Amino acid sequence: MALRIHHLQRLQSLQSLARSQTPRTFSYTARYVHQSSRQNVSLPTSSPVTASSQILNTQTAPHEASTKAVLGRLPTSTVLRSYLITAMSSSPVLLSLCFGILRRMLDSKSYFMSVEHNPVLATLLKKTFYAQFCVGEQKEEVVRNSEFARNVLGYGGVYYEYALEVLAGGEATAEETKQEIEVWRKGMLKSVDMAMDGDFVGLKWSGLGRHALHLLQKQQDPTPEMLAAMTAACDAAAAKGVTLLPGAEEEITNIGIEKWTLALQKKYNAPEHGRALLYITYQCYLRGISQRMAQHLEIASKEGYIAGVKLVRGAYLTYEPKELTFDNKESTDANYDACLDAAVQQQWTDKIPSPSPNTPFPPVNIVLATHNLASVQRAKQIRASQMLTTAPEKLPRLTYAQLQGMADEISQSLVLDPTMKADKQAKVVKCMTWGTTTECLNFLLRRASENKEAALRTVDTRKAMGAELWRRTKGVFGLA
Repeated sequence: MALRIHHLQRLQSLQSLARSQTPRTFSYTARYVHQSSRQNVSLPTSSPVTASSQILNTQTAPHEASTKAVLGRLPTSTVLRSYLITAMSSSPVLLSLCFGILRRMLDSKSYFMSVEHNPVLATLLKKTFYAQFCVGEQKEEVVRNSEFARNVLGYGGVYYEYALEVLAGGEATAEETKQEIEVWRKGMLKSVDMAMDGDFVGLKWSGLGRHALHLLQKQQDPTPEMLAAMTAACDAAAAKGVTLLPGAEEEITNIGIEKWTLALQKKYNAPEHGRALLYITYQCYLRGISQRMAQHLEIASKEGYIAGVKLVRGAYLTYEPKELTFDNKESTDANYDACLDAAVQQQWTDKIPSPSPNTPFPPVNIVLATHNLASVQRAKQIRASQMLTTAPEKLPRLTYAQLQGMADEISQSLVLDPTMKADKQAKVVKCMTWGTTTECLNFLLRRASENKEAALRTVDTRKAMGAELWRRTKGVFGLA
């Protein structure tokens, strides 16, 4: 009886919150691939998000909200560094120049230009680009910075990625393959060791080495040695309550990646564990990804395990055959939101239909890895609508993820949002890369090169950081 009264009180509170808000129509200017907070995303009439749930959105766009409320927790040094770096990255000329200089530093054998040999240069980069996007080199530094993200910035967890690059070059010898597998295994176990219950660890199956990449592209099974390393990482993560997020790559590799992951999901995503340990990453710029996602959901339903769904817009567009991808950003956005709708609602839709008749939708855990404000708001509105009729603890696990050093205005608005605080199964995390300065900068340069358009689209963050700096400056002079 007490639980029922508590539930009714919570519903009345949410309904009062809905009545106190003014309905808004979200309309943004369209941009190009892959992620942006500016796009036309007015909710279609066929969407299950009703008018009453739309007005539960209590967080306006970052440029309209109180900057103090959104970015007030960030240290001034972080705000200033973010402003300067996003000012650089939003300029094509400055971004290309910066890429060129960083690449020269990383490849140089000269003492004065080498990050490895010049301590002054290494310190400068560590305090700027590294500090902006990376979390640390050794466990102590990683844990310290992660605790700051949790305890001061209020994030519900972290999402670690080890900056070890996929090895390039010719065919590996048996001894080289063994060494590459061992490097991956140790890096994964270190990442899991640094993580806490509820955290995430990103990985690439291709990181197991050159032979692993060959097997993935041929859609062949991992070798026994590779499978042993994969199982060791999964067992360590399961024992600690850590979730693993295998990343997607080029489409020529993705079918193999999904095959390896599906083979492990039945064991590690079993209902008795209460959550999905392994997710599949779906790149929504691919025309066929919604159909593949539906097929995987059907497998999870028939096999009786929890599906792990991580949605991204994608980072390999320039490498893919054009016939495999959507022609414009609007189509990619529509596909992302269609996949989001099905996963968050836990039901088949006209755009994500069941591959077989009468197949129930499986239990699902979701990660929305996006810097797209409109998609974040869409998911949040669906959840607010669901909480009017369903206790929060009965909803699927939902995680919003943004990269460290980017989209802090979105991440912090989620942390502070009342609807999010009421949603006990939802949280926001920051994706944090760890490794040496050289490893991380090589990793970041590759990521930025793959998705250069996204690196250019940091104008919203730059404006938010500029407004926050101005607010703090006025406060110093008593003008706030």
